[in-house]
Amino acid sequence: MNKWFYFWAITILMLSCKEEMKEEPNQGAWLGQLEVLDGHKLPFNFNLSKNENGRYEIEIYNAGEVITVDEIEIVQDSIKIQMPVFEGYILGIFSKNSIKGNFVKESLDRVVPFEALYGEKKRFSTNERGNVNVSGIWETEFSHGTPDYYMAKGIFAETEGKVTGTFRTPTGDYRFLEGVSTGDSLKLSAFDGAHAFLFLAKVTDSTLNGTFYSDKHFKEPFVARRNESFELPEADSLTFLNKGYDKFDFAFPDTNGNTVSLTDKKFENKVVLVQIMGSWCPNCLDETKFYVNYLEENKDEDIEVVALAFESAKTKESAFKNIERLKKRIGVAYPILLAQYGTYDKVKAQEKLPMLNHVLSYPTTLFIDKRGKVRKIHTGFNGPATGEKYIAFKKEFNAFVKLLLNE
Repeated sequence: MNKWFYFWAITILMLSCKEEMKEEPNQGAWLGQLEVLDGHKLPFNFNLSKNENGRYEIEIYNAGEVITVDEIEIVQDSIKIQMPVFEGYILGIFSKNSIKGNFVKESLDRVVPFEALYGEKKRFSTNERGNVNVSGIWETEFSHGTPDYYMAKGIFAETEGKVTGTFRTPTGDYRFLEGVSTGDSLKLSAFDGAHAFLFLAKVTDSTLNGTFYSDKHFKEPFVARRNESFELPEADSLTFLNKGYDKFDFAFPDTNGNTVSLTDKKFENKVVLVQIMGSWCPNCLDETKFYVNYLEENKDEDIEVVALAFESAKTKESAFKNIERLKKRIGVAYPILLAQYGTYDKVKAQEKLPMLNHVLSYPTTLFIDKRGKVRKIHTGFNGPATGEKYIAFKKEFNAFVKLLLNE
């Protein structure tokens, strides 16, 4: 991919050196589309405008989520759109009414064809209203009949053919999905700058039968049935300390090159949350925002948060750069340590943390009391897209941390 990417980048540079003046892209509503497998297009809506300083900004919309993109570079007819926090970016050639190029994630050697059209507001084109209202809870199985199967909880609301919601899994959620119900089909998508998700399904009154696409590298089938009482396993029951370990510890470098360990004095007699995460991970971003807000609102509490980052970046330098970018964009005051770079493979991550039975999910958080004892391990994170579950999580979190603080 690298040779191809450099060739393409040089081509853009040559095109940008043309003498004629470029046209400016129109401001207003645009429809972006990413090419996934099987020839399908993953749509998302965005608005392009200029701020008070005359610089271009983009707002990306996924159901109730709005992502502001303010790192946009234009040279002649070439445009680079750097996603906030995450390393991914769009590189393309534009005219007044179109952008054509690629969505690039260098650390994973992934290039996804991208195009956008000005003035198109419909996420999915529809000819008819859906035969079935899909609002409700759906017991879902991904990769049915394979060793890689996993269960999920579909949570959807439909109003006049527009569908919003998400799939919760034991390790997190698929964030803010938006789409339509049309005829016998359900179409949902999300693009957050890191992940690109497309769900296509055939619908009956009681079943969904479909395919989940991620970027241009992955797809898997899923089946679902209505079940209003379906629940996933409790997130506090999935990860635990192996026999022979009564404490959790680590020693990894921070962004200043200092080795940090739980035995450091700053953690003595404190409640400590250890967050296993990655700067590339949208669910981790949701959790990190939650912790940043919590610490801001509880500055006087005897609590510390420390994150262990497992990064896909190919070099230590680029991994630390991604961590610093996350800290700056979100305002993270607690240390984020580099536990691993070059891969976020969970088996290799568990080798770095042998006291755990496994690393099942990014993120995972360990709750450690003032005596250094692990009191709870919470696998995954149910973010704002999960609605009531997110509200319930916040209440449970606050109550449990308060209990630890008062001991």
